[in-house]
Amino acid sequence: MRSKFTSLQITLHWLVFLLVIVTWGAIELRGLVPRSVGRLFIYTHFSCGIAILLLMISRLLVRVRYPAPPIEPKPKPLYTGLSHLVHLVIYLMFITLPLLGVAAKYYGGREWFAFGISMPVAAEGDEDVEMQLRAIHAFIANASYFVIALHAGAALVHHYLWKDNTLLRMLPGRQKR
Repeated sequence: MRSKFTSLQITLHWLVFLLVIVTWGAIELRGLVPRSVGRLFIYTHFSCGIAILLLMISRLLVRVRYPAPPIEPKPKPLYTGLSHLVHLVIYLMFITLPLLGVAAKYYGGREWFAFGISMPVAAEGDEDVEMQLRAIHAFIANASYFVIALHAGAALVHHYLWKDNTLLRMLPGRQKR
């Protein structure tokens, strides 16, 4: 049995992590630059968000094919259950966030771009729907910072306090059998 996730799973995990940072940075820093540059930040936010959606779906498909390697020593069932819950929330958040963002832009009725491509918009925008979707998107995005911190913090607790292989399973490097 494998002691680590596959190299594909590890790559997808850390690529999503980097894209989340870029996505967050792009939307948060857009107001600090001239408007013309700010548009590039917004397009980056949209493109990275869609890329996160595609990568998270890929991660789910790969996870079905390659289950998680066991944690050694085995944690208490309560911790395993909490871990599964947090992972479920992470998958739901990072699939839902881009879908909400795309839907909000669609209902905005104004031209927008991702990956340099003009994306579809409603023939007639609905500002109320757009604003509701944006508010939900922002709420989940803000909540995701807490969930990410919880996830990272738990990995560090596993590594430094409980001294198990949880963190090591997701770090790049050679596979130990």
